[in-house]
Amino acid sequence: MTHKVAFSFADGKTLFFPVQPNEILLDAALRNGINIPLDCREGVCGTCQGRCESGDYSQDYVDEEALSSHDLQQRKMLTCQTRVKSDAAFYFDFASSLCNASGPERLSAKVTGVSQVSNSTAILHLDLGSDTQALDFLPGQYARLRIPGTENMRSYSFANRPGSSNQLQFLIRLLPEGVMSDYIRERCRVGDEIALEAPLGAFYLRHVTRPLILVAGGTGLSALLGMLDELAERDCGQPVHLYYGVRDAADLCEQQRIAAYAERIPGFRYTAVVSDPSPQWTGKRGYIAEHFDASELRDTEADMYVCGPPPMVESIKTWLQEQALENLHLYYEKFTESNI
Repeated sequence: MTHKVAFSFADGKTLFFPVQPNEILLDAALRNGINIPLDCREGVCGTCQGRCESGDYSQDYVDEEALSSHDLQQRKMLTCQTRVKSDAAFYFDFASSLCNASGPERLSAKVTGVSQVSNSTAILHLDLGSDTQALDFLPGQYARLRIPGTENMRSYSFANRPGSSNQLQFLIRLLPEGVMSDYIRERCRVGDEIALEAPLGAFYLRHVTRPLILVAGGTGLSALLGMLDELAERDCGQPVHLYYGVRDAADLCEQQRIAAYAERIPGFRYTAVVSDPSPQWTGKRGYIAEHFDASELRDTEADMYVCGPPPMVESIKTWLQEQALENLHLYYEKFTESNI
């Protein structure tokens, strides 16, 4: 059976291609126009090395001078010796331009719906069409959308997992003023065409072997919804704790959807944190890091994914450093909101 493989690069670009049964990964990449740097092709030089972020694979031969035992435990691999056994994703610590590979796809989608899901957030639904090949992306990645009637483009994380139906969702922060915010509020109509570029981004769900802590600030929830959809679909076998922080309780969105994950993901927990609540709010107050259980995290090897505005991300990074939680692996993405 043919496997679908993603190569993700340090410049945030991701390329997808098919790999035939028992085919060497490097051969499949070259056959699809992805010219991974190489030298010996015998598992000795280490030039073609990357890291498997998800999926199952084997390697024919790896010289200990190319990859140490520690490297192998970290799922580092040599493209020239790797054979995939499932759909898989690999990361390479260099720019995609070194491979002479094309960039993200440029596509056109139609608006199928837009609705306000909180005081400050709308969800935009797009359809790429059944006559377009299914868009491949990794849960957590983003697309750049061109606002109709303008030359402006804005970046938004996919709020769903990829699928053959080509239905896409994006959480949009509604600012007092802004090109996308004004379009959503004033002109957006079903049937509008929106050009987009995708997939982009190095923030995506990796191979799940440990408990997961997902942390969202504001519309950073969008990327984590895509991850949660994927986790619910494939039964990750690990507990998942979602933290979702907003300024006001009225900004919390997709609450029914989040509640439904408890039925689909065994061991799912959810904590909402409001930084500036009204007296009526009875839940967690303040900032997300204040509600982490340091003793629990110290006793658990886990992966943490954080997506939100820079101050929130930096505060969590600082807290983790102060706690010296060396057994926790952090993945994060900061986003800034454009006011023009």
